[in-house]
Amino acid sequence: MNNIPVSRSRLRPLILWLGFGFLYAPMLLLIIYSFNSSRLVTVWAGWSTKWYGELLADDMMMQAVGLSLTIAFFAASTAVVLGTVAGFVLTRIGRFRGEGGFAFMITAPLVMPEVITGLSLLLLFVAMGDLVGWPAQRGISTIWIAHVTFCTAYVAVVVSSRLRELDRSLEEAAMDLGARPLKVFFVITLPIIAPAIIAGWLLAFTLSLDDLVIASFVSGPNATTLPMVVFSSVRLGVSPKINALATIIIVIVSLVTFIGWWLMARSEKRRAQEAAAARAG
Repeated sequence: MNNIPVSRSRLRPLILWLGFGFLYAPMLLLIIYSFNSSRLVTVWAGWSTKWYGELLADDMMMQAVGLSLTIAFFAASTAVVLGTVAGFVLTRIGRFRGEGGFAFMITAPLVMPEVITGLSLLLLFVAMGDLVGWPAQRGISTIWIAHVTFCTAYVAVVVSSRLRELDRSLEEAAMDLGARPLKVFFVITLPIIAPAIIAGWLLAFTLSLDDLVIASFVSGPNATTLPMVVFSSVRLGVSPKINALATIIIVIVSLVTFIGWWLMARSEKRRAQEAAAARAG
């Protein structure tokens, strides 16, 4: 028998929809006002797509988009390699001298304030420039190094959690059959943890693309990322071009999320059908 009161059972959907409204209603308003013909974002003056045209014609904004996407791609790719190696060391390598310090250094960027991280990296780059002459000036390379620094920590946590859940008997059975550890990793371990690696890459890509504080410390005059351009524009007043840019980002993220969900659902359905056929056979 259901002992939940009727009033409580009706209240739960209401709270759920209120939560969804609080999260997504501002996004819906942003999308609507991106088609506003008025320059004032709080005054509706009719439907228009002119701000999308002005956005595409804004060379500074487009350069910032290209720079941010480039840095995010290479930062996420590098962080995946380093984070996977770090996660493997934390979960598969036995006790070694400095293990506690290594684990602390890997996870420190997760809890370190971004202001402290950005300032420390700025001081590091300045000291390196004085000692060895590199970097001569801050720019794309320094932003990339800074993003790799904190993105690696997130990838390492995601990959190490998946490795801890992995049944080690599969790896041990492969080694018992004569496979070398490197072959076991690429043939057995890597395909199993591939979803975690992809998730880590997507997380690192998103964090790098969204970063503002750290990039503000380590960027130079010729390297301005998209969050920095948006922040500087908002300080002077919200432009409808920002609404158009945000709408494009929301649409792209929604499409990618839907495609990923659809592929996962189709894969689950195929596995269920194969399992049912195996039981029937």
